[in-house]
Amino acid sequence: MSGGRKATIFLEQAGYRQRRLRDALRVWPVFGCILLVVPLLWSLDPSGQPGNAAALTYVFGVWVILIAVTVLMAWALRGDDPSNPKP
Repeated sequence: MSGGRKATIFLEQAGYRQRRLRDALRVWPVFGCILLVVPLLWSLDPSGQPGNAAALTYVFGVWVILIAVTVLMAWALRGDDPSNPKP
């Protein structure tokens, strides 16, 4: 047994969190596209017409949520950046 210190294989917490946020931001557009396609899978109303109002409301709501979460994730990523000191 050596008395030397072993090299750690784990990242520090800030670096790990920053990598996970970057990974989430890379997958976010794909997730958003999947959510925006969901109304195409909805069945027709009993009258034979698609539910345009419900689909439009859903798409607009998903769009707003995607933008809000993207802003929050970008803000969190910028806050963890060690090269960008906080004032």
